[in-house]
Amino acid sequence: MFDLRNYTLLILTLLILATGCNQLKAEEIIHTIDLLTEKEGVVLTEKDRIEFKGEEEIVDEEPPEVEEPLEVEEPEVVEEEPEVTPSQEPEKAPSQEPEINEAEPVISEEQKAAENITGIDKETGLYIVSNPNSLQVYVNKNRRLPVGHSPSDLVEPNVTHTKPKGDERRLLRADAASALEDLFAAASEEGLDIVAVSGYRSNATQASIYQGHINRSGQDFADRYSARPGTSEHESGLAMDVSAAVVGFGLEEAFKGTDEGTWINNHAYRFGFIIRYPEGKEHITGFAFEPWHIRYVGKELAEQLYQSGLTLEEYFGYHYELN
Repeated sequence: MFDLRNYTLLILTLLILATGCNQLKAEEIIHTIDLLTEKEGVVLTEKDRIEFKGEEEIVDEEPPEVEEPLEVEEPEVVEEEPEVTPSQEPEKAPSQEPEINEAEPVISEEQKAAENITGIDKETGLYIVSNPNSLQVYVNKNRRLPVGHSPSDLVEPNVTHTKPKGDERRLLRADAASALEDLFAAASEEGLDIVAVSGYRSNATQASIYQGHINRSGQDFADRYSARPGTSEHESGLAMDVSAAVVGFGLEEAFKGTDEGTWINNHAYRFGFIIRYPEGKEHITGFAFEPWHIRYVGKELAEQLYQSGLTLEEYFGYHYELN
């Protein structure tokens, strides 16, 4: 005999499985079954309904697809310095590099007057002399003449020269030129033959001579035997290099051993000249011994320096520590 109840339940069960009905839908379907069974004369017991609902609840649903977490690259963490208010600002650590003080050194008016300087050359760091026209002007590796200085009283002494006519190196300042004539005349009376080799030099000439020494013999030699432009006594018009025929009129240390060299060393002070770069004083003057280089300072000071054995650096007592 055909069992309508079982047939209906089977159809609905398959329908539920196919459509994935939820509990609410199942209840609606049960209600529909009740109507149908009532119509067909079939009545579902409470037990049948419970069994039907239980079957619907235990239907295995496919678990939702779980997405694998994407590998996320961790962002680079940049530690930001906390904002510091002026009141919280920490003290700065002392700089490891020495501070460069570009300010011009302060020189008092008293120091300027006492040391005969106007200031310091910003380019070279040398002291600039304030008395370039003085017969006792003091220049060396630490002191220079003012830029553009040129003596206004240059004349040519009437003595024997090795330089041709018209060469500036035949010139000296008037007082020095007159004193040189007296010195040469006195030496000639002693039967000595002294000649003038190199007197005044312009700044340009001195620069050329200094560079020539560098080119031929190197920087060290140049600094021992020649002055940088601006610091040479020859630019003052008060210095003359002298020599003799016995040494080929050359400027060399051998002049010291000649009769002319010995006489100059012992008598030049009487005419107001000194051996500017004496033997054994290189560490003070900054230059090698030059028995041929005589400098006019006037008779009084020349005799004082000769008797004491002092150089101009030692006499004035300043600006020679770096030589």
